[in-house]
Amino acid sequence: MLCEAMCGLDVELGDDGSVLQVRGDRDDTFSKGHLCPKAIAIEDIRNDPDRVRSPQRRGPNGFQPVPWTEAIAEAARRIHELQTRYGPHAVAVYAGNPTVHSFGALLGMTALNGALRGRSTFSATSVDQLPHQLAAYQMFGNQALFPIPDLDRTQFFLIVGGNPVASNGSIMSAPGAGDRIKAIRARGGRVVVVDPRRTETAMLADTHLGIQPGTDALFLLGLVHVLVHEGMVTPGRLTAFTDGLDRLPALTKAFSPEAVAGVTEIDATQIRTLARDFARADKAVAYGRVGMCTQETGGTAAWLINLINVLSGNLDRVGGAMFPTPAVDLAELARRLGKAGSYGRFKTRVRGLPEFAGELPVAAMAEEMDTPGDKQIRGLITFAGNPVLSTPNGARLEKALAKLELVISFDLYQNETTRFAHLLFPTSFGFERDHYDLALNALAVRNNAKFAPAIFPAAGETREDFELLLDVAAALERQRGGAAGHGKALALGGLRKVGSRRALDLLLRLGPQKLSLKKLLAAPHGVDLGALEPRMPGVLANAERRINAVPEVFAKDLARLEAMLGRRRGADLVLIGRRLLRSNNSWMHNSERLTKGKPACTLLMNPADAAERGLLDGARVVVRSPRGQVATTLEISETLKRGVVSLPHGYGHEREGVQLRVARARPGVSINDLTDGAVDPISGNAALSGVTVEVTLELAEQEPPRAQPTLP
Repeated sequence: MLCEAMCGLDVELGDDGSVLQVRGDRDDTFSKGHLCPKAIAIEDIRNDPDRVRSPQRRGPNGFQPVPWTEAIAEAARRIHELQTRYGPHAVAVYAGNPTVHSFGALLGMTALNGALRGRSTFSATSVDQLPHQLAAYQMFGNQALFPIPDLDRTQFFLIVGGNPVASNGSIMSAPGAGDRIKAIRARGGRVVVVDPRRTETAMLADTHLGIQPGTDALFLLGLVHVLVHEGMVTPGRLTAFTDGLDRLPALTKAFSPEAVAGVTEIDATQIRTLARDFARADKAVAYGRVGMCTQETGGTAAWLINLINVLSGNLDRVGGAMFPTPAVDLAELARRLGKAGSYGRFKTRVRGLPEFAGELPVAAMAEEMDTPGDKQIRGLITFAGNPVLSTPNGARLEKALAKLELVISFDLYQNETTRFAHLLFPTSFGFERDHYDLALNALAVRNNAKFAPAIFPAAGETREDFELLLDVAAALERQRGGAAGHGKALALGGLRKVGSRRALDLLLRLGPQKLSLKKLLAAPHGVDLGALEPRMPGVLANAERRINAVPEVFAKDLARLEAMLGRRRGADLVLIGRRLLRSNNSWMHNSERLTKGKPACTLLMNPADAAERGLLDGARVVVRSPRGQVATTLEISETLKRGVVSLPHGYGHEREGVQLRVARARPGVSINDLTDGAVDPISGNAALSGVTVEVTLELAEQEPPRAQPTLP
């Protein structure tokens, strides 16, 4: 319900229907009893007095309740008026991370986007996994074909910029990831982590290589160079349906371990030895995640991860990187519907950043709002998202939001983003709604399926995602009028009557596992569908059913990477983010049990860097970037590479108008008050890692009050 681990929960109810205890379900076929603190806090959110429980309209005196019928009609009317005046692209949509955790939201957002008919679509995708989607689309013909580490059978696990112990996966649903990693070593395997910080995962590994932030693609090119130029390319059965391997000797010539060592700050001998060990391992898999994606070469790095698995024969192989066969195969469904992906069909109007799969890079959202001109964004719809805290340059975005003519938000709270909403629509949450992991089962390290029916009715006047989104979409179609508009409104109304359960049941019956909702309801602990199995070349979605090992978009990008080889780290510090086990982006910070204890939002710094600047552990420091500054507490830690500092993401709850009492008592600072709109130009993903910063001791005269945008 909250993250990619998909943990089964055992919820004990009292005689009065209250939740007495939440435990991990030991009989769950996938998670086998694993549980993290976030699951226990689900009930905190359900009963939170700060939670919005009825539709709200913002007026001169703040938010006031409004009847649902009136609120939906007003939303449709105002959207239609804006689009009539400025065109369909004037109203943007932003979908946040929680959308993925609601199958009703995934289905409903498709309907709402269709009713809007615009191109101003954004989501958390482009601050997260967009490089993986681009690589999958370019290599395999389908953006949803993610190769997933066969974690339980591999003998060599190479992790670049990922921390699965804290995330329980991330583009690799793996509950109890720490235990699974320990098991690799217990069976004689090896784990290597490449990261600027000695993360919780790195502490369990055999080897940790501290890399300079922003250079992951160059490090990976060093590995590819060794495989190609030392005759270690062994794709095995992949050879019969793989194109482009003959281009690699020329393309990778400049990227020897010796050439990349200076900029990555990883010794050339270590790179050569790692490449050879990986190639010789019986079963090996390379995996890269958020830290690798959120940099200026994220798209090319994601391609290189896949390429290493191809070159070593570990793609679509037991113990390597494999493609799950979920009960609802979204990749196959997308292929059949002609939605396998698209790239560069249109671009943002200010910087010309490329579209991917119908979405624009979220790093461009603020400038598309505050830059005058044709097709300027004048309104925004947010669903379960808080982009003021979670996307680049949050300070610029909140100023832009304050000037929009219309903001409509679907959310649980009046948070840093939704405080700007003219209409705020509350939705059900957690135990109040049916749960099926429509998207995340496609990322699981073992095929499985589980349906959890709602335990409680929706709180207050909150509405289920699927029904609410379809109601708004239908109302918008009715506003347009005419035969076409009324016809689409009727169709949406009919789909709403079908309901999310029946829609899911149909998808299950049409899926490769031939399940049904009835079968899942009869198996409350889930249905084990077996280990991952080889699926290529049949799973490939391009016309030729072949792997494009060297897509042209990445081949051309190598000239840019070659120009980076001369870079060397200067005296400045660079900033990276970090993930916390007790946090889930910005949307669990109002839980007392998750936020109590030692402050979590601290700046980590290497002891030598702190001593050089005369800074002591626990000191209040100011972190400055070219974009802005924040004041926070310093935590000296040997886990950080020299020259690197780290802040967690999702904090910054001190802003005016935020109605989150627990979060405001422990506000932390937003890392995105320091980031700008830098992107990987290939994928458009936000380049958040490696921001240059200065850290100094906080002095009272240094810190003027933070300017707050005025609510219109």
